Amino acid sequence: MHAKSALLVVDMQNDFCPGGALPVPDGDAIVASVNEYLELFAREQLPVFASRDWHPEETSHFASSGGQWPRHCVRHTPGAAFHPAVQFPSGTVVLTKGAEPDQDGYSAFEGADESGGTFEELLRAQSVTRLYVCGLATDQCVKHSVLDALKRTFRVSVLKDAVRGVEREEGDSRRALELMQENGAEMITHAHVVKRFLEQAWLFEAARGGG
Repeated sequence: MHAKSALLVVDMQNDFCPGGALPVPDGDAIVASVNEYLELFAREQLPVFASRDWHPEETSHFASSGGQWPRHCVRHTPGAAFHPAVQFPSGTVVLTKGAEPDQDGYSAFEGADESGGTFEELLRAQSVTRLYVCGLATDQCVKHSVLDALKRTFRVSVLKDAVRGVEREEGDSRRALELMQENGAEMITHAHVVKRFLEQAWLFEAARGGG
């Protein structure tokens, strides 16, 4: 049941939350919603992935070396840790990205698990065709991850009640959501996901009973 769906939680790290080095305004306000999705996908025994920035001390991604961002999510620092209130279920696969000095790591598809498996390889291995996406930030890593998923022919549902944007310029998040939708992403909320899963469960049981 729902064997072809997976959840991606993008960069729910301390440095992207209030008090961090590169805070998303109200970034921690989505924690409760993210946890609802984590609980739902764990209950349905569906794959859960969590991406994280894991930058070295020196990287072209940082303004100090010519990039556009302040120093953030440096590996093994408190800022790089996941927000402590996010309740990842057992079996969550962590995707590490931005780990090389010349790598930005905007998209989860640039990341890999601890054995070096790429995100796409992991999804294909589990026959995933639809990816549900939430996390930080709407106008940066969420956007890049969603667009990369669509380019790779995955169907994508953006969990719009569980994303927040950096908003370097006013309207960035709105424009990012519009861009994702224009490229084929679905905008959906928790109530719709629950309804879909219930309908799929009913169809599954009906098909099994009819067999």
